[in-house]
Amino acid sequence: MKILIAGASGNLGSQLSQYLINGPYELRLLVHKSSVPFDIAGRENVSCCRADLARPDTLECVCSGIDCVVHLAGVLFAPLPERFLPETNVGYVKNLVEAAKKAGVRKFILVSFPHVEGETTPDRPATGRMDAKLNVIHFRTRLEAERELLEACKSSATTPVIFRSGIVYGREIKMLQGARWLLRHRLMAVWRKPTWAHLIALPDFLLALQAAIEGDNIRGIYQVCDDAPLTLQDFLDRLANHYGYPRPHRLPAWMFHLAGFSVEMAALALRTAAPLNRDIVKAGMTSCVADNSRMKRELLPVLKYPTLQEGISLL
Repeated sequence: MKILIAGASGNLGSQLSQYLINGPYELRLLVHKSSVPFDIAGRENVSCCRADLARPDTLECVCSGIDCVVHLAGVLFAPLPERFLPETNVGYVKNLVEAAKKAGVRKFILVSFPHVEGETTPDRPATGRMDAKLNVIHFRTRLEAERELLEACKSSATTPVIFRSGIVYGREIKMLQGARWLLRHRLMAVWRKPTWAHLIALPDFLLALQAAIEGDNIRGIYQVCDDAPLTLQDFLDRLANHYGYPRPHRLPAWMFHLAGFSVEMAALALRTAAPLNRDIVKAGMTSCVADNSRMKRELLPVLKYPTLQEGISLL
């Protein structure tokens, strides 16, 4: 099987590439400006190609001969997301889907997240709906990308798969590395209002994604999460306990909104990346719990790490 991984230089894209590299696959790693953060020298089943997802004319040859596309590319840490997310979250997907269809690609997997259903809780979990009204730009544009994929693949030979992943955790995940650094230096803080979060351990994420790639009858929306949602506050407290650091400070919500605004405006003035912006803060404050029953029926019946209690050893 020939697999194109879009966003192979990113955190999850590079983890997926390294996970599949020893399998019976031919991997084509799509990057833009960055290089893949691991060595592919001597790997006859791996090639790296450069293309611009904003330029459809660079994508047709990239998709030629491919059986399955896995799309993990995107931009998040920049100021003014209302300006760039409609292109990076929606336009990039549309361009790559059209190129994939023209090339006769059999399956297109869009890695997304259950947050596209808006605020969800254990009593009202995400179930695969497509009709949410969202005020978070990242969620709204990703939902639009999901709709574009499903619509584009109607009456075509390309099977659409939407892989809505929970928060991926593991020692290799940069977000967790950042959280550990903040905890170690006593700089981690979180708002007081309990916010539900649904996790998935990196090994289970990769196993489920591999099953989605290989499965013959895989189509539509899958919500890929473990069996035990918890609050973000509890998650961070348990991380602190695991590492032996003090627990995060509890601060008023307005301080996080102010921080997001300040970092975003500074990044705009200095023309740098924005590790925080107003949209990221709103996204982080959105509770998310998903029904993973379809995933367990069709992709991964048994999780290696069904709860954080088992998975915290990965950290």
